[in-house]
Amino acid sequence: MGKQRILVKFSGEALAGESGYGVDTSILKFIAEEIKQLVDNGIEVGVVIGGGNIIRGVTAAKDGIIKRTSGDYMGMLATVINAVAMQEALEYLGMRVRVQSAIKMEQICETFIVRRAIRHLEKGRIVIFAAGTGNPFFTTDTAATLRAVEIGADMIIKATKVDGVYDKDPNRFPDARKLPTLSYDEALADNIKVMDDTSIALAKENKLPIVVCDMFQKGNLLAIMQGDYDKCSIVK
Repeated sequence: MGKQRILVKFSGEALAGESGYGVDTSILKFIAEEIKQLVDNGIEVGVVIGGGNIIRGVTAAKDGIIKRTSGDYMGMLATVINAVAMQEALEYLGMRVRVQSAIKMEQICETFIVRRAIRHLEKGRIVIFAAGTGNPFFTTDTAATLRAVEIGADMIIKATKVDGVYDKDPNRFPDARKLPTLSYDEALADNIKVMDDTSIALAKENKLPIVVCDMFQKGNLLAIMQGDYDKCSIVK
């Protein structure tokens, strides 16, 4: 069996901390340390980060002044800001990192080329995929699943603020029940928000497992890669 390869998806909001906006460098460092643990254990890691801590296309376009397409491109640029911040945090810890953007911006990062991304991973570099899919109307969840499939990842880990998938919002309903394992079709149910429908359909088509876990649980990512699924949910 070859090396394990995964794609980790973080939300942009996670980087903002208590303020809800911008980048909290202490959280950035925590996430970087979690990713470093994976690489130190011989795991090849791709990363996708959302842009919700800066701007969301849907929100920017809600009153009609900004077109949805332009709003989404603004959101893509936000993910590039987060990707550069994460690159800095990982390099601060001594990691080798490349940012690849779906939109060309040579002064800041490489343009996404799947063969080059795979080569970086094989050489032990972390690859951060920025600017979503490069197309409006697609979320960073879909971008994460697409990149995971393209690089041949064994699984996608969606790191969130809860320790898995529940049958309803655990923050609002005390009787919410955790679902340790669920099928892709169950994940597509209206009341269960794992990822958006497009990304789940893409994962289903390519038999790509989705693991949902609490990103703030120290050592969680490595535990999952070592086969400990107690503190997460798996969609497969």
